[in-house]
Amino acid sequence: MKILGIGNAIVDVICKVNESFIEQNNLTKGTMKLIFDDQEFKNMLSNLRIEKTISGGSVANSIVGLSQLGNKVGFIGKVSDDELGSNYEDGLKSENVEYFYSKKKEELPTGTCLILVTPDSERTMCTFLGTAGKINENDVNGDVVKRAEMIFLEGYLWDEGEPKKAFEKAINKANKVAMSLSDQFCVDRHKLHFLDLVKNKLDITFANEQEMMSLIDAKRFDQVIDFGRSLKKLLVITRGEKGAVSIIGDKITEVGIKKNLKIKDLTGAGDLFAAGFLHGYLNNFNTADCLDKGRELSSKVIQQMGARL
Repeated sequence: MKILGIGNAIVDVICKVNESFIEQNNLTKGTMKLIFDDQEFKNMLSNLRIEKTISGGSVANSIVGLSQLGNKVGFIGKVSDDELGSNYEDGLKSENVEYFYSKKKEELPTGTCLILVTPDSERTMCTFLGTAGKINENDVNGDVVKRAEMIFLEGYLWDEGEPKKAFEKAINKANKVAMSLSDQFCVDRHKLHFLDLVKNKLDITFANEQEMMSLIDAKRFDQVIDFGRSLKKLLVITRGEKGAVSIIGDKITEVGIKKNLKIKDLTGAGDLFAAGFLHGYLNNFNTADCLDKGRELSSKVIQQMGARL
């Protein structure tokens, strides 16, 4: 197996909203908010028209992208034995992703993410983790982890208690570890833990510029470059309209964005960028070609609704 993803198994519910909906619900555009009350989530959804429902989760989206490029892949994520859980499993299998989890009836339902797309194509997420956030070390098969050339983790999954133990078990058993910092919300919540992971335990870190600057309390992007140089590990940063950059030691490689795209929805841009980059990395592309493959996939996904091609 080329790569095993371990992340939140979330069903994405995509809705178009206007700017006022974001303000009225006290949301910060472009970020993710965790909702802990199932009823609050249902109330928010009740006034919206659903554009699309699809199996999601950040790392799962990347793993599907890697599968579509012909890589042998697997995924571990916790769902309940309910309708959404069955749909989720079927969605992975239809994309030739081997699902290493045996679902059973859980106290909490399968996780759901409400993706709110404003007229500028920006996405704001409200996530009810459900049973996805209850993943524990028993859900992670150490033998499966060892069989993969690399594992790919998401910052969304990290939390104190059982999820942290699952995370640590996976890292300790893995041959190589890549991780996405996922969201500034996650970085701000777990800054010291994430900094330790980036410095000491990850082989590849994916982040956007905002997340990385928050992680190291940088005021300017050249401070991020200096941090990346000192790291001596692969750091891959997406920069929106400025493109993307990879840093490993003194080797810095940059790529610009594709112009004149008809952007519909930015959901999944980072997930598919990571998929393209990792495809190149696992198949021995040079760094510039890895970045270019990431750019190619992210450019495609933002011209459609939803986070999977």
